[in-house]
Amino acid sequence: MVRKMTVPPMQLVEKAGPGTQLCAVMEDIGSISIKRALIPKPQKGEVRIKVKWVGICGSDLEVYRGAREPEFLTYPTRLGHEVAGIIDKVGENVIGLKVGDQVALRYVWGAFAEYVCCSPFAVKVLPKEFPLIEGSLIEVLPPLIHTAERAEISPNKNVLIMGQGVSGLAMTQVISLFSPRNLVVTDLFDEKLELARKYGATHTYKLPSVDTKTMDIIGKDFPDGFDVVIPCLLEGSGMVDAIDAAAQNGRIVMYGCIGTSHKPIDFFKVHKKRLDILSTEPKRDIDNRRFFEEGLRLVTEGLINTKETITHIFPLEKIAEAFTLRNERKGNIIHVMIDCEVKREEL
Repeated sequence: MVRKMTVPPMQLVEKAGPGTQLCAVMEDIGSISIKRALIPKPQKGEVRIKVKWVGICGSDLEVYRGAREPEFLTYPTRLGHEVAGIIDKVGENVIGLKVGDQVALRYVWGAFAEYVCCSPFAVKVLPKEFPLIEGSLIEVLPPLIHTAERAEISPNKNVLIMGQGVSGLAMTQVISLFSPRNLVVTDLFDEKLELARKYGATHTYKLPSVDTKTMDIIGKDFPDGFDVVIPCLLEGSGMVDAIDAAAQNGRIVMYGCIGTSHKPIDFFKVHKKRLDILSTEPKRDIDNRRFFEEGLRLVTEGLINTKETITHIFPLEKIAEAFTLRNERKGNIIHVMIDCEVKREEL
């Protein structure tokens, strides 16, 4: 059975004291606050990470907005999975990893905290000279690379990426390496489209609103639709638009739009167009590790830029302000980072 995202246990406490830390808890929709918890100790086969940077992902934002169904998530909960930090303690029976290693984590949820424990499977060691702040976004690269592979992109295919947020801009960089005939991207904001052009998009289109149908804007230039459509949107309803934008015999790879669709989906269109609709999470653990390694290599060799999309930084203590900002739809808000290294003398 393939491993899934895990939330490391964390014991909350009422008061500060030796052996305690700060962590963030999403108590209800739109409400995230700082709590105190015991600093965890790694169990046998685990390492402990002193967390430095955690990015606010779009999936965190969906939870903040209450867009996830109760069968998948209930409140209160902990968020944060785009993690970079330093190993500060190694449990029994762990080999290879050592105290002081800079690492990125994957498949660990609930990392808006000073410390988390996890298994070596979730850990990718970063080069010592690599800026740690840029390491957290490496977590998103495995499904991006898997998306590109499942899309079966070739130089004669037209590709559409819907949305240029944090993951969308990273997706544009990855897909450009697969050399499609045309790489078309859409977004609501000029600032993000400018970055997309820098990252390899051959055509960019600004949508006037979230409700605008994509083909109403780009259909005159691409009347037959797209061989590959990759939605990088939060809302599940975007699949309606993705289906309309796909060409006959096309393929939709669902990096985004994985939530509930509040618009009816006409599956006869899927049937009539002979579309393939694919998911993106790797189905085998070995693939997850392979994509993790490949993603790190693309970043460290300068092919994927994870720095330019960082627009705001907040300390852990101000995470509520950070989520309020991240929830705004603006062109100058892309990747909001949380600095989880708490200065103890200030507490």
